[in-house]
Amino acid sequence: MDTSIKLTSFSHGAGCGCKISPQILDQILHTDTPKKNHPLLLVGNESRDDAAVFDWQNGEAVISTTDFFMPIVDDPFDFGKIAATNAISDIYAMGGSPLMAIAILGWPIDKLAPEIAKKVLEGGRAACAEAGIPLAGGHSIDSPEPIFGLAVTGKVKKEHLKQNDQATDNCLLYLTKPLGVGILSTAQKRGIVSPEDLAIAVKQMSTLNHLGEKLGPLEYVKSLTDVTGFGLLGHLVEMCDGSKVSAQLYFDKIPTLPQIGHYLEQKCFPGGTSRNWASYGHRVEESISEFQQLIGADPQTSGGLLIAVDKNFQSEFESFAQAQGFSLEFIGETIKQQEKAIYIQ
Repeated sequence: MDTSIKLTSFSHGAGCGCKISPQILDQILHTDTPKKNHPLLLVGNESRDDAAVFDWQNGEAVISTTDFFMPIVDDPFDFGKIAATNAISDIYAMGGSPLMAIAILGWPIDKLAPEIAKKVLEGGRAACAEAGIPLAGGHSIDSPEPIFGLAVTGKVKKEHLKQNDQATDNCLLYLTKPLGVGILSTAQKRGIVSPEDLAIAVKQMSTLNHLGEKLGPLEYVKSLTDVTGFGLLGHLVEMCDGSKVSAQLYFDKIPTLPQIGHYLEQKCFPGGTSRNWASYGHRVEESISEFQQLIGADPQTSGGLLIAVDKNFQSEFESFAQAQGFSLEFIGETIKQQEKAIYIQ
């Protein structure tokens, strides 16, 4: 790990915590212009899904996505690898296979040497190599803060396409990565995170969500998304609203990174947590505790997959996940649509 520079000191935000809040994003995306019908566009931005999907009319569809952000870690190689892993995840979250990527780079050339940007790109190439795809090109600009990410193209058989709005009211909910990345990244910016805790977070954020591609063919996987900047609660609200269901979360079953309570005691949580909660807190049952809010609304960077599985196939799914190297327990379940989107137990 390169400790000679601290990339996070050059940016006002970190990772997916840089995302514009859901509330403000609604205002930006709203338009009074009549929408033109594109019959081959299978998934657009209406469902707030992870990527756009276009019908190739040959039984397959092309998946297109982009994601980029400012540094969440100080090491440039790790930053590049995490940002690339995060972007590729959107393809897996649709049940698809990535094909290629192109880079998006913004660099403050008056503040940071080009050799550092080179290390960021090397990290991006490493993630693409692990996904088995080329980093085939890109675009760069001189910007006030360092920015890196990818635009990624993928493919999926139409019958294997997974979306975030197809859950039913008889699904169990699973999460493949622990929560707490935003909390640890805030502790890093304050200089109080332990090297051991940071290393765990970096490894998690650098781990591809390969599992999503293997979930595509499973009919009993009803809905799929990845948990990123809006936190678990925000992305679950999107799943519930799109699917016209509500969810019951068993909070003590939700996995978290080590020592999260220790850092929360020191008020280590990103600004994105408060923005998230202000956007969708009214959709969550009032009995939620402050601690649960800080965990559930914590912005995740390169977070895990949130999976809705037909509860009649619980045993089959958990055995399948185990064979893929995941020991998963359900963290909640979907129920018939109620006044609130999410209820806490």
